[in-house]
Amino acid sequence: MNLHAIRAIYRFEMARTFRTLLQSIVSPVVSTSLYFVVFGSAIGSRIPQVGGVSYAAFIVPGLVMLSLLTQSISNASFGIYFPKFSGTIYELLSAPVSAFEIVISYVGAAATKSIALGLIILATAAVFVPLQIMHPGVMLLFLALTAVTFSLLGFIIGIWADGFEKLQFIPTLIVTPLTFLGGSFYSIDMLPPFWQKVTLFNPVVYLVSGFRWSFYGVADVSVGISLVMTLLFMALCMGVVAYMFKTGYRLKS
Repeated sequence: MNLHAIRAIYRFEMARTFRTLLQSIVSPVVSTSLYFVVFGSAIGSRIPQVGGVSYAAFIVPGLVMLSLLTQSISNASFGIYFPKFSGTIYELLSAPVSAFEIVISYVGAAATKSIALGLIILATAAVFVPLQIMHPGVMLLFLALTAVTFSLLGFIIGIWADGFEKLQFIPTLIVTPLTFLGGSFYSIDMLPPFWQKVTLFNPVVYLVSGFRWSFYGVADVSVGISLVMTLLFMALCMGVVAYMFKTGYRLKS
């Protein structure tokens, strides 16, 4: 394994975060803080506890997941799309670097940025509501798995996209709605029985549920099932990435 190449790509991608600090860190934190103000304070004061947890505290895991998913996809998709756009992808593909090393570099950098952002948002949340993390190890596990999984998804989108507008197509029209409908701001137990069953086809439900369990010990779905579903989705994304490199799908377009 060419560790020097991995380190070089990884450092370049991480350096881009500091060059765009306002967009990469400040903007998501401010946006999430507004959610806390609106949903936690204004609306939360009118809603009783959910699963024995105050509503303001209940939505914290969902809000972290919302930012984690969107930022993981955005970081990874732009990271691999820009070399295609600028033409430097040819230099990368002709260099003595394997597809596995390229994926580790770009996905690793995107996941690192997303995890750091998630931890910053958690620290911000503690300013608004008293946080309780019953299972910190499980919390970090779901944080890392989610960041890596959706960075892989973002990497796929970056390869698939043939224009900047397509980079936002799936995150805006698919991932964000699925997050809002995945129990980020409510428990699926509040839904009618039919819609509870329909919601279980939403993969984000398992991410939010498992992540929330690590905080308060309450979940809409068994934490074991949530972990398995997350790993299955990660395996699916890895399979798609492997196929793209094997066939050269849009890597040179």
